[in-house]
Amino acid sequence: MIPRTIERDGATLRFIDQTLLPERLEVVACTDVDRLARAIRRLEVRGAPALGIAGAYGVALAAMTSTETDYGPFVEDVAKAAAYLRVTRPTAVNLGWGIDRTLAALRATGTVDGAVEAAVREADHIAREDEEVCRALGRNGADLIPDGARVLTHCNAGALACSTWGTALGVVRSAVESGKKVSVTACETRPLLQGARLTAFELHEDGIPARVITDSTAAFLMQRGEIDCVVVGADRITQDAVFNKIGTYMHAVCARYHGIPFYVAAPLSTFDTIHRAADITIEERDEDEIGAFSGKRTVPSGVPCTNFAFDATPLDLVSAIVTEKGVLRPPYGQMQGIFK
Repeated sequence: MIPRTIERDGATLRFIDQTLLPERLEVVACTDVDRLARAIRRLEVRGAPALGIAGAYGVALAAMTSTETDYGPFVEDVAKAAAYLRVTRPTAVNLGWGIDRTLAALRATGTVDGAVEAAVREADHIAREDEEVCRALGRNGADLIPDGARVLTHCNAGALACSTWGTALGVVRSAVESGKKVSVTACETRPLLQGARLTAFELHEDGIPARVITDSTAAFLMQRGEIDCVVVGADRITQDAVFNKIGTYMHAVCARYHGIPFYVAAPLSTFDTIHRAADITIEERDEDEIGAFSGKRTVPSGVPCTNFAFDATPLDLVSAIVTEKGVLRPPYGQMQGIFK
């Protein structure tokens, strides 16, 4: 059984180092904000809901380890650590959401001891809440998955991207739990292979039939009639687009052409109804993630690589968005209403 992706043990955070999977399942003990920031940058911890939990626990960890004894300097010290964590992943909205919720709880107090207690309590609440949200989201989405469905997914939006259960894979798990027979086609998800390494690992552990394909095979399988629906997660949903792992937009375009439903599964914490796609910074990662593979150079030295981590899928290509409060369908002008 896969342990929780990230959890607190006293003043220590424990998280699965996802860069080591599937060869090795290793839980890292983290006791300082610098180590947590490095884990987020290196994708040891990744996935929108998990980043929200990590952000919350990062603030709590900063509070627990601060050496400031006066309330004002203490709050400034924790806020500085929070700002450091916030910039580790600029596109995913949940990281800042978890940070802001925990900072708000901390700032609502007037003493150092009270602030530490409030930050820890709020971070623990966010972590517990995530499982409840994913379970509800999964139940809401399960009705969209027909019995015998062959589901295509991209990247990893499973238990490893949350505290447990998952968003896109939570929908699949809930459909299976309800008695439906479901199989999953997981795109390998270049360049870091989150689909091949993580999604396939999770599905294999659960005994859910799965296969892995190259990202560029997806359209061919749709053409052959081997895909019944696409279910993906999200790192941010703005007024007009879904931001998810690079390659998602391509699958949405191909699904529309072939008349296949394209579903997005995401908690309300992933919605950013203030901004539009043009406002969002797309994270660009180190070109060596593309230029080398398994320790060997695959692109000639001197040839540049462009390595976007995410893309933006226009909402008019999305058949439905599954949330913990229900399923949204086009037109998506009613998005604001689900927050009431």
